Amino acid sequence: MSLVECYADPSAGAIACGDAILRHLNAAVAERGRATLAISGGSSPKLMFQFFAQARQNWSRVHVYWVDERLVPLDDPRSNYKLAFDAWLAHVSPGSVHRVLTELGGPDAAWRYNEELRSVGRFDVIHRGMGADGHTASLFPGDPLIADRVHFAAAAAGTPPRITMLPAVLEAARWTAVLTTGADKAAMLEQVLHSPYDPAKYPAQIATLDPATATWFVDKAAHPC
Repeated sequence: MSLVECYADPSAGAIACGDAILRHLNAAVAERGRATLAISGGSSPKLMFQFFAQARQNWSRVHVYWVDERLVPLDDPRSNYKLAFDAWLAHVSPGSVHRVLTELGGPDAAWRYNEELRSVGRFDVIHRGMGADGHTASLFPGDPLIADRVHFAAAAAGTPPRITMLPAVLEAARWTAVLTTGADKAAMLEQVLHSPYDPAKYPAQIATLDPATATWFVDKAAHPC
């Protein structure tokens, strides 16, 4: 049974998720001297990134990566990098920022990111969200990439096209935080949490149903408290 923490509103959920992520990162730094964090985009994590910017946290040993990215310029409002940079990374000093090199174009950017992720190994923390259709990262229902357990990143379809982490990375994370808020997610969240495991139909199920390694942070609009 998934571990679900429910909060009154999106802000409370985002802060709780961010606080839990900081605890896991600090534990990783204490144990291994550094920590790896992969983050997602969207409206919900913006509140969490703002919390990160204000937190009394030493970021110097945290390496930041992206779960997925749109193939747009860095100053494009749709860029997940821009979202995180404006709300958080511009205000702190992380150990290193490993963005997707979108300027290379889809195939080359995917290859470069795949090789970089291969060198990381197992992530300490991966933060993800869920779309109203059950997608996570840039893995949408029915996408053949969901069955790929060989590669770590790939070019994915979309408007605009994207680069996404693949299940081989997502499933290996030491801990996954899923931040999902809003009434538009409620029906799908119920299915994801309680339906038989079928990631081709419900990509958000990937690496999120074991309470030992994943926690869902939701608001009462998305899930009854």
